[in-house]
Amino acid sequence: MGDWIVRLIEQSGYLGIGFLMFLETLFPPIPSEVIMPVAGIAVERGQLSLAGVIASGTAGAMLGNIIWYLAARALGHDRLEPFVRRFGKWLTISWRDVQRAHDWFDRHGIAFVLTGRLVPTVRSLVSIPAGLLDMRFRNFVIASTIGTAVWTTFLTLLGVKLKEQFAAIDQIIGPISTAILVLIASVYVVRLARHKGQD
Repeated sequence: MGDWIVRLIEQSGYLGIGFLMFLETLFPPIPSEVIMPVAGIAVERGQLSLAGVIASGTAGAMLGNIIWYLAARALGHDRLEPFVRRFGKWLTISWRDVQRAHDWFDRHGIAFVLTGRLVPTVRSLVSIPAGLLDMRFRNFVIASTIGTAVWTTFLTLLGVKLKEQFAAIDQIIGPISTAILVLIASVYVVRLARHKGQD
């Protein structure tokens, strides 16, 4: 997967980085863990500036984040109710859970979105609950931009430091992503076993 990413960044520079990060947000199998370190290599070689790489990566990711947020917001909190009542057992939530989450988001949404942008595997999905639970757009953009900028900076600097040692980058981030996936799956199984399907 890395070869075509390298070629696109070499040919398109900042625009290519922004485009790839936009795609990564919409289609998580395209990993930022490859995109931004490759861009970091270009910084280390003097082909691109550090500030430009971080800005373009953040801007591309934010465009995708906003699209997901607006799509979830368009679906809306109220339209979600029939879906939850019908499929809540498999989602392991009840409508009461959604209402509690809505109230929780009013108080803690900014922290949730900001920190969520720093978590591998789930960071691209944070926009969906933010939109569904009616988080204020301004707060969403501010928290998402800060978290996304920190993530892209971290990955870019990894690329600068480790150069073409992609295996080393994967050794840093790969186990974290795997552990998060296992944790999510485990929590889901436990919740499914305990869920009673209350309304």
